Amino acid sequence: MSDINEIMKKASAIKLVVFDVDGVLTNGEIVYAGNNLEIKVFHAHDGQGMKLLKQGGCEVAILSSRSSSVVAIRMQELGIEHVFQGQTDKRTCLLELQKKLKVEQANTAYVGDDLVDLPAMRVSGLAVAVANAHQTVCQHADWVTTRPGGNGAVREVCDLILTAQGKLDALQNAYLQ
Repeated sequence: MSDINEIMKKASAIKLVVFDVDGVLTNGEIVYAGNNLEIKVFHAHDGQGMKLLKQGGCEVAILSSRSSSVVAIRMQELGIEHVFQGQTDKRTCLLELQKKLKVEQANTAYVGDDLVDLPAMRVSGLAVAVANAHQTVCQHADWVTTRPGGNGAVREVCDLILTAQGKLDALQNAYLQ
């Protein structure tokens, strides 16, 4: 892990933030309720953080190895355009997105929690693990959140990046008018 000054320096350069879903946007539990109905719980603060990132000029993307209609619905609600589900090769998918958006690896943050996320983390300028991530993922992350996935970790990442870029106060102050 890097020290906070190095993390803030990396975060200040971010233009694209990519989030895993299960274990990052959710607590990692996968719940089925008969008739193939899948239930996921998302934290409202995380959604607001992603909206703030977009308002602050960052591209936001979702990159998941699983596929879920619930994820598609939630991302549509949040206005997230770049949603990639069923991706067994997250590294290649991320590299293709970086190329499409003309965003360098140094300007990309990736937030993950398990081994499948490591290849994408390694082609990102800021690799983040949520607090409840697998220990190997934490060891290879630049920064580990204090909050667990599904419980505000995404908002913590969003706030860190927006703070490093000097945008968080202005975005929050818009709600105080």
